[in-house]
Amino acid sequence: MNHITDRAALVRNRQRALRAPTLFLHETAADEIEDRLSLVNRSFTDIAVITGFPTFWENRLPQAQFYTDDETLAISEGSVDLLVHAMCLHWANDPVGQLIQSRRALRPDGLFLGVFFGGTTLHQLRSALAQAESDISGGLSPRVAPMGEIRDLGGLLQRAGFALPVADHVQLTATYPSALDLMRDLRAMGEASALSARPRKPMRRDVMRRACDIYADSFGHADGRIPATFDLMMLTGWAPDANQPQPLRPGSASARLADALGTKETALKD
Repeated sequence: MNHITDRAALVRNRQRALRAPTLFLHETAADEIEDRLSLVNRSFTDIAVITGFPTFWENRLPQAQFYTDDETLAISEGSVDLLVHAMCLHWANDPVGQLIQSRRALRPDGLFLGVFFGGTTLHQLRSALAQAESDISGGLSPRVAPMGEIRDLGGLLQRAGFALPVADHVQLTATYPSALDLMRDLRAMGEASALSARPRKPMRRDVMRRACDIYADSFGHADGRIPATFDLMMLTGWAPDANQPQPLRPGSASARLADALGTKETALKD
């Protein structure tokens, strides 16, 4: 299996970030998790959180047990009724495997909530780095992790065996004085590149300067600051249970939609 993520580098990045962490996006993610839990009309007694930053999440979910996002999760099967996969699924080499293990850890009718980066996250930085490297060195290096698209994520939940799957996202925009300030913040988030295929040498200064110029010229605001997009992808699914609502079979409806809408039904031509 070809691994996209270098796990040793990811762990180093997270440990370095703990010296002076910048976790405002984790704050937003935790707020979103709490909002979704507030809409669920039940209480949870055994909670697990998968995270690379347990100290932060302990403050938001103090009653939970915390586990690292290793390739093999250290959670016993059927041991929890709520599992939160918090801000690390985008680094998983096998995201479906993470979801399957999460579903197995849940009791029947247990709830899974996942939040992680995806979609258009850092598209400005990705574009500026690619253009700068192409202009100066004539090639491209993998520097920003690939991001899952919202249209595919519900399918991942279904593949993992979850019932009632829902995928949505929350888009945020932060602004910085420069691309260098953004990259410093990414390091303080533990989100510096941990790609297995990443360049092992520091980026050339001329490439960095060119990337900063492209970023400012292509995306900069009138006040001189530059935007950075972050898409928080939200996954919700339930461990299957016989008492959950089940979809009706096609053709089993007992009433016509046209009657409910008070309109006339028009047959389609063959």
